Amino acid sequence: MEESNRMKRIPPYLFTIVDRLKKKVQENGQTVIDLSMGNPDLPTPSHILEEMGAAIQDPVNHRYSKRDDGCEVELRKAICYWYKKKFDVDLDFETEVVPLIGSKEGIAHMSTAFLNPDDVALVPSPAYPVHFNGVTMAGGILHDLPLLKENDFLPDVSKIPEDVLRSSKFMFLSYPHNPTTAIAEYSFYENMVKWVRGKNIILASDAAYSDIVFDGHTATSILQVPRAKDVAIEFHTLSKSYNMAGWRIGFAVGNPEVLASLEKAKSYTDFGIFRPIQRAGIKALTSDQKCVTDLVATYKKRVDFFVKGLQSIGWFVDFPKATFYIWAELPSQYKALSSLDFASLMLQKTGVAVAPGTGFGKYGEGYVRIALMETIPRLGEALERIKDFLAEGI
Repeated sequence: MEESNRMKRIPPYLFTIVDRLKKKVQENGQTVIDLSMGNPDLPTPSHILEEMGAAIQDPVNHRYSKRDDGCEVELRKAICYWYKKKFDVDLDFETEVVPLIGSKEGIAHMSTAFLNPDDVALVPSPAYPVHFNGVTMAGGILHDLPLLKENDFLPDVSKIPEDVLRSSKFMFLSYPHNPTTAIAEYSFYENMVKWVRGKNIILASDAAYSDIVFDGHTATSILQVPRAKDVAIEFHTLSKSYNMAGWRIGFAVGNPEVLASLEKAKSYTDFGIFRPIQRAGIKALTSDQKCVTDLVATYKKRVDFFVKGLQSIGWFVDFPKATFYIWAELPSQYKALSSLDFASLMLQKTGVAVAPGTGFGKYGEGYVRIALMETIPRLGEALERIKDFLAEGI
C-alpha cells in the first residue's frame, strides 16, 4: 500500500499541520483563536442565499451539469458581464471562460493539463500552496522565483537561467498576493506580457483577492494589457468576495487554447458545479456589488485595528495594501526560531494560531501569515495574549 513517489515529495498540507497543533492545545484545555486560515467568517449575502434556496427546490438542478445547458451558459455570460464591468475586458463566453469548482481546483488542473515529467513550472515563492504542490503532484519540475521584500515581493525574471526558460511551460503570478499582501501595478503586467512573448510560456494569473484592496489601491487584471490573451489566463474565485468559500465556485478566463486544455483535463475528473451553486454565482456576479464594498470596509477596520495593536505591543509589521492577511516577520526576540517552531510555540503558550511562512514555500521562512478571520473583540483578545507572549521571550 505504497503511495506514488510524487506524493511522497509533497509534505503534509500546511493547514493539516496547524489543525493538529490546534487539536493538541484544545485537548489541554486552552481556547484557540484561529488566525491561521483565510476562511471567511462573515455570512454569505442574503440575496445570494435566497437565489440558492429557490434553485435547490427545482429537481432539474440536481442532475449532472452540462456545458451548454441554460444555466451553464448563463453563468459564463455572467462571468463575462462581471469581467467587463470590473476590468473593462471583453470575453467570449463560448471560448474564453471556464467555470471551476473553486479556483484551487483549476490551478491544480493547470499542472495536470500542461506538465510532462521534464517540464518546468516557474512558481513564485512564497505562494499559495497549490501553486507549487500542484506541480509536484503532476510530476513536473518546480523552479522557485524568490519574492523578496526589497523587490516589493515581485519576481525578478532576469535571474531565471536560460536552460530553465527553455524547459518552462508556464509561470504563476498572483496579485494581490497571498501570503505577502503585495499588489502589482499595470506596468508590471505589461512588462510580463512583453517579456514572455516568443518564449512559449503561459502566464497564469491567480487573482483571488482582486476585490479586497485598501487605501485607494486597485487590482489590475493581466488581461487589461493589450493582446495579453495571446499568452495568459487568469483565475478568480467567489470565495473571498462573497463569503462563498465552502460553496466551491470560481472560474478561469483568457487564452482559448489554454482554457480548452484545462477544460479537457477537468472533463475526466468532474461533472461541473452543482447547478444551484451556479445560480447563486450568477446572482452574485450580476447583482449590486455593495455587499463587496461593505465586506472590504469590514476587513479594513480589522486590518487597522490589528496592525496598530501589534505595533503597540512591539511587533512591528507593515500595513497590508490588500487581502485580509498580515505578512509578519518573526518578532526580534524569536528570530532564532523557524517559522513553524514560532507558530507552534505561540499556539501552545497563547492559543492564538497563525500560519508558519514555510508552509508557503522556501522563501516564506522567517515570516508568519495572520488571517483576520475573527471579530474585532476577538482580535483584541488575541492581542492581549500575544502581548504577554512577546514580553516573555525565549
